[in-house]
Amino acid sequence: MRTIDTKKAPAAIGPYCQGIVINGLFYSSGQIPLTPEGDMVTGTVEEQTHQVFSNLKAVLEEAGASLESVIKATVFLKDMNSFAAFNDVYGQYFSEHKPARSCVEVARLPKDALVEIEVIASVS
Repeated sequence: MRTIDTKKAPAAIGPYCQGIVINGLFYSSGQIPLTPEGDMVTGTVEEQTHQVFSNLKAVLEEAGASLESVIKATVFLKDMNSFAAFNDVYGQYFSEHKPARSCVEVARLPKDALVEIEVIASVS
């Protein structure tokens, strides 16, 4: 097992790591819209989703993976009414390659984020 840690994404804010690589697969922790410095991106679900993808790309790169190698994404939204706006941004990152995905509405996310995403990716 290899623990992933990059300064290009926010540090874990609890007893966990940014992700783990094992048996050729990368499992990310959920990424919320924190900057690498730990500041929360406020604003719309679109703005927050862009920051989440910036974080995901950084931890994927550190793991030796990329958005193109994502097998499964799990999305947590604070409000399913924002799904269309979220999905427009999501489609900018997964246009050609479309991994499997689950999307659920949750009562509350860390730091009152509007969106959180975790991924599983193949590592070459």
